[in-house]
Amino acid sequence: MPTTYLVTGGAGFIGSHLVERLVEDGHRVRVIDNLFTGRRENLAPLLERIDFVEGDIRDLETVRHAMEGIEVVFHQAAAPSVPRSVKDPATSNAVNVGGTLNVLIAARDAGIRRVVYASSSSIYGNNPELPKRESMAPAPASPYAVSKLAAEQYCRVFTEVYGLETVALRYFNVFGPRQDPDSPYGAAIPKFIAAYLNGAGPTILGDGEQSRGFTYIDNVVNVNLLAASADSVSGDVFNVAGPEPMTLNTLDSALRRILDVPDTIVPSYGPPRTGDVRHSAADVTKAANRLGYRILVDVHEGLKRTVAWYRSLSA
Repeated sequence: MPTTYLVTGGAGFIGSHLVERLVEDGHRVRVIDNLFTGRRENLAPLLERIDFVEGDIRDLETVRHAMEGIEVVFHQAAAPSVPRSVKDPATSNAVNVGGTLNVLIAARDAGIRRVVYASSSSIYGNNPELPKRESMAPAPASPYAVSKLAAEQYCRVFTEVYGLETVALRYFNVFGPRQDPDSPYGAAIPKFIAAYLNGAGPTILGDGEQSRGFTYIDNVVNVNLLAASADSVSGDVFNVAGPEPMTLNTLDSALRRILDVPDTIVPSYGPPRTGDVRHSAADVTKAANRLGYRILVDVHEGLKRTVAWYRSLSA
């Protein structure tokens, strides 16, 4: 039997991949997105097969309308980026906390079966202990991280107080096709690829030895589907990451090999970003044991697929 899903932020990078998978699997899908960071063209091949609502999760009545007839919600909508939150903490709070509260209220009132919430590894902050485990005390180092942690706590409380099933997934540096390299707050991988495809070296912020648990998009989509149906996980949180952390310098070297970059083109280095976390490696044992999380596409294969997609844009 097909399920009816709502994907908030479904025109964004992660959301659009999730929508694509749900449609391919034969489910009914509704998307709500205000197109602040999402793009309608991310859903262009799917628009005739989904119900698209252009709306903002900060408006409770809009969210209530979007919940009608829905069984499961994938809550991907957010004001992303640590640097953006440092510049504008009020918007991060309004969208990531207030908007999530609206989603939870509307889901509770509509009798939604489960809400799967997209959280962030940023909530661990600069705690030096590695790898990051869900049992560790959070230590958010930016307004963005604070907002994602607050929304996590709202999910837990709505499970405990109202009986609404929620699952929070802490993403570690998701990458893949459709990430925007032109955003001033964009992720490293699309920026590096875009720079090299344009014949220039990228700028690495900091010394490049900061590490990340890069995670290809297919793995993230799959674990969302697992989290929507797993038993005895309501109110809990899970790390979602790649198998091994990679430094930005190692990432740069890997991309240079895939792209066959000439030795004369090299990266430059700039000051580190305020609020950035130095190291971010995850223990995913909990997600593996309780959700069935597995790495379907490793980092190197994911980088090859991502490069191929960006190359196809200029073909």
